[in-house]
Amino acid sequence: MTEPALTVEEVRESYGEVSTLARDKVMARLDQHARAFIARSPFLVLGTADASGRQDVSPRGDPPGFVRVLDDRTLAVPDRPGNRRIDSLSNVASQPNVSLLFIVPGFDDTLRVNGRARISRDPALLEDLAVQGRPALSALVVNVDEVFMHCAKAFIRSRLWDPDARQDRKSFPSLGRIIADQIAGVDAGQADEAIDDNYRRELY
Repeated sequence: MTEPALTVEEVRESYGEVSTLARDKVMARLDQHARAFIARSPFLVLGTADASGRQDVSPRGDPPGFVRVLDDRTLAVPDRPGNRRIDSLSNVASQPNVSLLFIVPGFDDTLRVNGRARISRDPALLEDLAVQGRPALSALVVNVDEVFMHCAKAFIRSRLWDPDARQDRKSFPSLGRIIADQIAGVDAGQADEAIDDNYRRELY
């Protein structure tokens, strides 16, 4: 049986009022702690949506500090060679609202940034975002609306950084095997070789 959708008021009633600490920690700019966290972060998750509301979540990763803080209200996120789907970029081109979740290995707390993005192909900026001598293909320039630290409960519950909680990747099918099972006519071994070759040749 399908339950009726809850209203915002019904959800709030079931959870109670937000604490003063959780409510008041939201900032409209990047303070020294947010800047320092971003400088340490080699990984973020980018949330976007298109004009019709269809959402996408995409990982972004590079050496720590790969996201540039241009000023206390502006970030630049480099885009690197990928699968050419350009889901995130297409969404931003049609609807600019974005969310970013910055993660630092070993840290259980995270940094959340919400704002509005545009795509930049400014040569000077892309060169500044270069890695291994290769400029970024483009950059998302994010105007910050909200920034705040997120508590550690999800990472503590998941034991994400606990070595004893790590799973053996070999216990799960390879990416090539998964693709072959999903697409008729694809050879799993050849797909895995192509994927590995792409990682070696087109990381930047």
